[in-house]
Amino acid sequence: MSDISQATIESGDLRYPFDRVPDPAEMVEAAPGIWWVRMPLPFQLDHINLWLIEDGEGWTVVDTGVASDEVKALWREVFKTGLGGKPVTGLVVTHLHPDHVGLAGWFSRKWGVDLHMSRTDFLMCKTLVLDTGRDAPQEALDFYRAAGFSERGVESYRQRFGGFGKGVSRLPDIFRRLREGDELEIGGRTWRVVVGSGHAPEHVCLYCEEGKVLISGDQVLPRISSNVSVHPTEAYENPLEDWIESCKRLRATLPNDVLVLPAHNEPFYGLHERLTQLIDGHEDGLAKLLAMLDEPKRAIDVFPALFKRKIGPEVFFMATGESLAHLNCLLGRGLATVSRDEKGVNWYSRA
Repeated sequence: MSDISQATIESGDLRYPFDRVPDPAEMVEAAPGIWWVRMPLPFQLDHINLWLIEDGEGWTVVDTGVASDEVKALWREVFKTGLGGKPVTGLVVTHLHPDHVGLAGWFSRKWGVDLHMSRTDFLMCKTLVLDTGRDAPQEALDFYRAAGFSERGVESYRQRFGGFGKGVSRLPDIFRRLREGDELEIGGRTWRVVVGSGHAPEHVCLYCEEGKVLISGDQVLPRISSNVSVHPTEAYENPLEDWIESCKRLRATLPNDVLVLPAHNEPFYGLHERLTQLIDGHEDGLAKLLAMLDEPKRAIDVFPALFKRKIGPEVFFMATGESLAHLNCLLGRGLATVSRDEKGVNWYSRA
């Protein structure tokens, strides 16, 4: 365990109270009784913040990191040097993505603890893991053709299909469901479950009123916007509207003076300011996208309206999902229409 000096850094409307981030396997006290661990990720976004809450004679862990030998080794170092001889006695996962839930099964079996998670995310994670080893379904291939993918792009999707489960250890068969408004007693304090949607179906945040702390997962990040995408399994849904409404609800129901502990980037103050930035950013993207639709466009044609940088192959699937989320939002608001041509490609136009 170690200390990081709290020299507050101003950045726009947000304030960052720490002047550096933890080294791998280092535990840093982010707030009284709440410790910060940062683990590596094998993605373009190369880190995740994980949180340990002192809980009497044990520790509650919030999120686990991706399932890899490297991350397991780092956790073993934390267990050996950081926990003061106390066991892990609680486990909470904010949502279904592998960087958060990846080692939940490993933790559960190693420490004999129950996994606390929302029902929708637990069951969807179970379903996605079952894709490992399957062939890509025809409906999914048609989904990406409709978005404008070339046959080479469709083949790339075929090859990567089922990769989700590679980053997730075997989940337990029993879990404890978390719902909006549930209260958990951890470390002598009450933590209220606050649920958001859009990035994940039923994303759990933990709010401690007494400590003025929000563990926000991916629901609120300070420097980047969480990916909000449409995927083949829910091709006609509108997760972006869910996301915007969630941001508005969090802004209306949570105080602004909380210390936000996010899954990526650094802890910060300025919750309301950041939520406003996220809402306004997506509304601005929607307006730019609508202006592009004076002429029919495919999903892969609208990247310039939504992204400031060139979209390369490493993020092409993610960018396509996000573009479809914005297009579905315009469809849901009655501002756009879509038609499919004889080749199975969807073309979007202003209504």
